[in-house]
Amino acid sequence: MNKVILMGRLTRDPEVRYSSGDNQMAIARYSLAVDRRGRREGNDGQTADFINCVAFGRAGEFAEKYFHKGIKVLVTGRIQTGSYTNKDGQKVYTTDVIIEEQEFAESKSASDNAGGFAPADRPSPSSAGDGFMNIPDGIDEELPFN
Repeated sequence: MNKVILMGRLTRDPEVRYSSGDNQMAIARYSLAVDRRGRREGNDGQTADFINCVAFGRAGEFAEKYFHKGIKVLVTGRIQTGSYTNKDGQKVYTTDVIIEEQEFAESKSASDNAGGFAPADRPSPSSAGDGFMNIPDGIDEELPFN
């Protein structure tokens, strides 16, 4: 079984290209910074891994439209390895996560305040709130759950 589940922040805006031919398909490439469990520094002093992801078709279009640098996402997919020979004649090995599902892992207002990840030209969240309805005090007895 080849199944990957990752949660992390985009390190840059997705790079999207479209395939040629009659049935053009979006191909979005992005990189996720995924914190290492326990945040212990490894031998190289690194506390996060940077995972390359590729989304095809509608998933690629979704990434192009809604994903941006700094946003926290949850993705599932599979690992795919490959290799090619570069212009210097050296063999280069690649490892990518081919995205099967992707979704937001936090609210829009939280991602806009993502500790310096959000671009400076992105508008700040409005003072209207975080998109959730406020529940008045004293209504606890009327809620159908505890």
